[in-house]
Amino acid sequence: MGRSGSARRRPYPAVAVRCAPMSDTHDLAGKHVAFFSWRDTHNPEGGGAERYLEKMAEGLVARGAQVTVFCAAHAAAPPEEVVNGVRFVRRGSKLTVYQSGFAALARGRLGHVDLVVDVQNGMPFMTRAATRAPVVVLVHHVHREQWPVVYPGLAGKVGWAIEHRVAPRLYRSCQYVAVSRATRDELTVLRVDRERIAVVHNGTDPVVGTGAGKSAHPSIAVVGRLVPHKQVEHAIDAALDLRERHPDLRLHVVGGGWWDAELHRYAQERGAGSTVQFEGHVDEVRKHELFETSWVLALPSLKEGWGLVVGEAGMHRTPTVAYASAGGTRESIANGRSGLLVDDARALTDALGTLLEDAGRREQLGDGAFEMSHQFTWEHAQESFAHVLAAVLRGERVDAQDPDEE
Repeated sequence: MGRSGSARRRPYPAVAVRCAPMSDTHDLAGKHVAFFSWRDTHNPEGGGAERYLEKMAEGLVARGAQVTVFCAAHAAAPPEEVVNGVRFVRRGSKLTVYQSGFAALARGRLGHVDLVVDVQNGMPFMTRAATRAPVVVLVHHVHREQWPVVYPGLAGKVGWAIEHRVAPRLYRSCQYVAVSRATRDELTVLRVDRERIAVVHNGTDPVVGTGAGKSAHPSIAVVGRLVPHKQVEHAIDAALDLRERHPDLRLHVVGGGWWDAELHRYAQERGAGSTVQFEGHVDEVRKHELFETSWVLALPSLKEGWGLVVGEAGMHRTPTVAYASAGGTRESIANGRSGLLVDDARALTDALGTLLEDAGRREQLGDGAFEMSHQFTWEHAQESFAHVLAAVLRGERVDAQDPDEE
């Protein structure tokens, strides 16, 4: 059994530390770490949160840990497989994965587990009640605004009650990892002690060069899952407003999701024609080609824990326009240096128009986006994440910032 049973009898010491490369991660060698997540990157609905999880898992494997990821089953991958040293166990559906994961952990079906990482994507797996092993809660962002959008009515109210009332009490002695300071601050509002929230940012994947260069005509890209809270409609509206000044403007919508048909209907009703081009799911080469050819990336999401696409676009000197209220965008984008943060849909349209029409400003922000995309690496994030887990195994709680706050 792990040490978590003692968490209910005595407080863990909170240690303020630098989230920099540490030698203590050798404590993870031979330990079995089990992640519980509703999706993986092979899932058609997988996205940046799943990319982060798998990069952290691979980092633990590189440090000698045994790692299992329990997630929902889907047709795009087998029930069990090992990828890059990480064991994937897929059971249940999008909704039943939570009870399946809880049962697998409680009944020991994954073998002896030394530490659990509960990925709370709105809904936790309640793993604290299923094991005496230490539990780390990984949160990308709080879903206060998303619940009524995705699950209107009673379902959304129940989901939000679980996230902001039940989960903080259940995990009241556990270590948390947030992917941004904005998420950390949201968690403190839910009465999670700041002293046990570590911030470990995302990294940026290496650039895939295509040699395409910027398109000859104005081009905007939106990249991500097609779900309501990504608010792709805002980008469509902006493109159609700007089409009056730029008849050859193209908006490339990259990705798929259950809101896909609704977006097609919306674009058709708005008379988008060839201005809006739905790319669907694309491979990495095509995705990076679109990052490279686009003049600007639009990120109109309601909430973002970080926004991996910001760094990916930045690698191609493509700046991003996003909502400041999304949260993590205030850290993945340096406003006025690597992109622009705006407050509403009208300002989004205006900012996109400014960058389409001001080549000098667009180039300046593109250079800033390129520079900023190199400031966050997966290697550093993996070391920082491993350091937090090693501290938890020693019975500590850490208040760590990555990078350190001034």
